[in-house]
Amino acid sequence: MGKVLIFGHQNPDTDAIGVAIAFANLQKELGVDAEAVALGTPNEETQFALDHFGLTAPRVVTAIADETNDIMLVDHNEFQQSVSDIEKLNILAVVDHHRIANFQTANPLYYRAEPVGCTSTIVLKMYKEKGITVPAKIAGMMLSAIVSDTLLFKSPTCTQEDIDAANELAALAGVDLNSYGLDLLKAGTNLGTKTEAELLDLDAKSFPMADKTVRIAQVNTVDLDEVFARQDALRDAMLSANVENGYDLFLLLVTNVLDSDSELLVAGEPRDKVTEAFGVQLTNDRAFLPGVVSRKKQIVPQLTEAFEK
Repeated sequence: MGKVLIFGHQNPDTDAIGVAIAFANLQKELGVDAEAVALGTPNEETQFALDHFGLTAPRVVTAIADETNDIMLVDHNEFQQSVSDIEKLNILAVVDHHRIANFQTANPLYYRAEPVGCTSTIVLKMYKEKGITVPAKIAGMMLSAIVSDTLLFKSPTCTQEDIDAANELAALAGVDLNSYGLDLLKAGTNLGTKTEAELLDLDAKSFPMADKTVRIAQVNTVDLDEVFARQDALRDAMLSANVENGYDLFLLLVTNVLDSDSELLVAGEPRDKVTEAFGVQLTNDRAFLPGVVSRKKQIVPQLTEAFEK
């Protein structure tokens, strides 16, 4: 076996990049020639964490088959969220905390999926199971991933395991969990300098639902009005993305990280599935979703159920 490349999903967030770094380091400690790579550049939140802990972002790749045959996936499993040539590659392992869908392999593999708020929580357990100490800088990235994925423990995806892991990692990294966590979340809400296309691509994933393709993007903010001041331009960009990429329905979930509420902007069809999934009426293509902060737990399952009826 040659070099093994380890990476998270497209449009990587802090967990996708942080846990790739952490899992690659664990594999190297276990004697594997592993390298963390990324399927996109870090967003501002992730770059804040990398800079804070003195780490370099993994190099960006778009295809892998010309470089190696062996890969490990973290923080995702669905093929449409992965590297472009994944069907040509040998998947040795998956560590994830999402649903399992659109995934198959030709060979047996190590697969670990747990219903926790962040993949880094699982990887910390793997370090401990192997008796390996997490280096301080990497502990900082893993902590950042947990804070990001759980919105500092406010997300319904958060478990006690995530909270315990975050406290343990904060001690290893030498930071105050709450003050650092707030600084990290605020670093990811600087949206004013981004174009509409960039904003929609910050954290977006595609999901097959029945015979439709649904694109769901999420952005975090401390001011919903600041984002929706650009509503017309955002909706136009979403409609253009639908045409260019074959999406049927595009949802933008704008989440207030301080109030733990979200507002939804919808473009495309079938819009009635949105109404059915969340029990709301769309007004000017928008719907307010109180208490909704998690795409994984509060958006995707409800939409999937509506599409399957």
